[in-house]
Amino acid sequence: MKPTALGAAALLCLAALSGCQLQPLYGGGVNGPVQSTLAAVQVAPIEGQAGWLVGNALRDRLETGQGTAPRYRLEVRLDDRIAGLGVKRDDSVTRERRTLRARYQLVEISTGTVVLDATAGSDAGIDVVGSEYATIAAERSALERLTEIVADQIVARIARFAQSQAAR
Repeated sequence: MKPTALGAAALLCLAALSGCQLQPLYGGGVNGPVQSTLAAVQVAPIEGQAGWLVGNALRDRLETGQGTAPRYRLEVRLDDRIAGLGVKRDDSVTRERRTLRARYQLVEISTGTVVLDATAGSDAGIDVVGSEYATIAAERSALERLTEIVADQIVARIARFAQSQAAR
């Protein structure tokens, strides 16, 4: 393609994109509607080790406690399971699957109304080796990765909720 034809094609693409009304999710920075909503979310205590990890990951991502009064409470219930997948002839497990699922609700504190009810989840494969210590370490490492993924999914969904509320 000649440089002039390439430039014309690029301008045509830019003109087409301007009509699709895409907007950045975090538009407006810290004063934008999404970031101000995320900062106003209080994370309720979550049971168990996985709950502690997810709660910390959520608080890190939401930046709660930055001088914003909580407007919403995030309630999360987790289901953490490990299931054996690969089985040898002697019935010993060679591979495990760790699954972490979260059912969460965003509750408006002033009214007690559930404004968002959704789920998030992920899974990871774990090799079971001869060393019990190595297997336990792999299971723990998988849990840490899964909690980060689940927290990212929850925050992204709350951000989309906040953007849709701001568009109203």
